Amino acid sequence: MSAIQTTISESQSITVSKPGEYEYFLTKPGVEFTLSGSFHATGSERINIRITIHHQAPHTLAKTKLHGVVADSAFISFWGKIKIDPDCPDTNSFLTERILLLSPQAKAEAVPELEILTDDVKCSHAASISSIPESQLFYLMSRGVSRKEAEKLIVEGFLGVESSNQI
Repeated sequence: MSAIQTTISESQSITVSKPGEYEYFLTKPGVEFTLSGSFHATGSERINIRITIHHQAPHTLAKTKLHGVVADSAFISFWGKIKIDPDCPDTNSFLTERILLLSPQAKAEAVPELEILTDDVKCSHAASISSIPESQLFYLMSRGVSRKEAEKLIVEGFLGVESSNQI
């Protein structure tokens, strides 16, 4: 599968909703770019997301946030890379990959990567894979919410979606 390549020459926000490989090139000074994506894998589904944020101009800002929920025996892979070219000072780029596992058979990987080829930048990444803490479920259940509904509410909050029957 070839990557979907997008040139970012003005400030904008994009939401990724489909698995695949994506490359974003920040090509003009002053561009601010926000990328987000939320994914929910169930059954034996496999979701692979590869994101590259490539800063090719100085004074750019990028914020990338990926959230995933994995149930049953499904699998999610987040691979994110920030690349900052030489002669691109005053660049800021942040990558966050968070995955929530809902069953012992669910699998996930989160791989953040940085390639910084210049000085005077602020760049960071964070990745986590975890289950729902029992204390969060207990809190909701102690207020009369069933375990299933408590899990659903936590997942919806984690993914940032409104209450619906889609989850």
